[in-house]
Amino acid sequence: MLGLTGASAASAEQGSEADSGGGGAHEPVRTGADELAAAGWDRLRGAGLGVIANPTSVVTRPRAGLPHIVDEMHAAEGVEVTAVFGPEHGFRGTAQAGGSEGDYTDPRTGIPVYDTYGADTTKLAGMLRQAGIDRLVFDIADVGTRFYTYIWTMYTAMRAAVRVGVPLTVLDRPNPLGGHAAGPVLDPEFASGVGELPIAQQHGMTVGELARMFDAEFLPERENERLPELDVVEMSGWSRKHSFAGTGLPWISPSPNMPTPDTARVYPGTGMFEGTVFSEGRGTTRPFEIVGAPGVDWRWAERLNSEGTAGAYFRETHFVPTFSKHREKTCGGVRLYRTGDAEFDAIGTAVRMLVRARGLYPEVFGWRSDHWIDDLTGSARLREMIDAGAEAADVIGAWEEELADFRRRRRPYLLYR
Repeated sequence: MLGLTGASAASAEQGSEADSGGGGAHEPVRTGADELAAAGWDRLRGAGLGVIANPTSVVTRPRAGLPHIVDEMHAAEGVEVTAVFGPEHGFRGTAQAGGSEGDYTDPRTGIPVYDTYGADTTKLAGMLRQAGIDRLVFDIADVGTRFYTYIWTMYTAMRAAVRVGVPLTVLDRPNPLGGHAAGPVLDPEFASGVGELPIAQQHGMTVGELARMFDAEFLPERENERLPELDVVEMSGWSRKHSFAGTGLPWISPSPNMPTPDTARVYPGTGMFEGTVFSEGRGTTRPFEIVGAPGVDWRWAERLNSEGTAGAYFRETHFVPTFSKHREKTCGGVRLYRTGDAEFDAIGTAVRMLVRARGLYPEVFGWRSDHWIDDLTGSARLREMIDAGAEAADVIGAWEEELADFRRRRRPYLLYR
């Protein structure tokens, strides 16, 4: 694996904090899986492989129907897939949020599938030993937000791999948000399944870059050693300055409520509404772009639009969720529209939405009783500041110093300009 150090890493960091808006890549993007498939999977031959995968784990050959890497590897001569490990939503992706597919034998390949969702390091290490693998492979598309669970599946797998003594190969894929880091950094006292380490809420890193950071900085703290080997199969043609549209790659939903790249673009912000009594749009056709609750009216959109939000505007909307919060109840709220990626700040926009919702609808708005918002944002600060009547600018300004420190800390691990 070729990394970037010194001046090259600094250039990558500067590029990541530049315009991460639209525009096309200079050459077609080839994912790590694409690169490995083109080379005949040579880097994986001669070992019993355990593969952590989901429906996004495909090779980009549209005329072949975007074949899954497990199916391709299983059919390749000399490549032995011993076991598959399914994350939240499952290996083949049949489960809703907070669910998985359980243990089973994959009917297409006959390979045993282990359910890793909710498994801690000890349990996952036991699965790796039971499967008898020689190397672990991770290939799942992330959406660039700390509280999306796949990067924590990877981190738990890394800790388990250290305990079992097996190397890890990460097949890198684009961060659909580009390389820009934003939002609060997690306080370790608030570590949970939706955020285990002190990284920014919108981290602006690929899974390969995160794996490098986890291996160098956090595995020594937690496991007292690093991986026997970390091999990141890098992409070609990807620039952290561009949005997902610039990759030319097909969007495959990484989970049922992440249907489009537009969903991913707003998710680092409006995903925080999961920590409130408001519906975040689950059970509608535009989850995380539609937000509201019974008792909310036109004033929310009117107020937000009158104040102006860079890169976004709001439409009054009414909806009836088919499942999740306020199921089969009429809700009022807003539909969030973006006018451009370059100026759009998902987290800052959502903070403004939260502040105005609390002010306009004090008898409707509220936090979930389990203070899930603290897990999502990585501390109690956002909740406490909003409850104390802080304005959005003050809430956003509270994390500027820690965000700048995170940007400096991640710099040695960036692989792309």
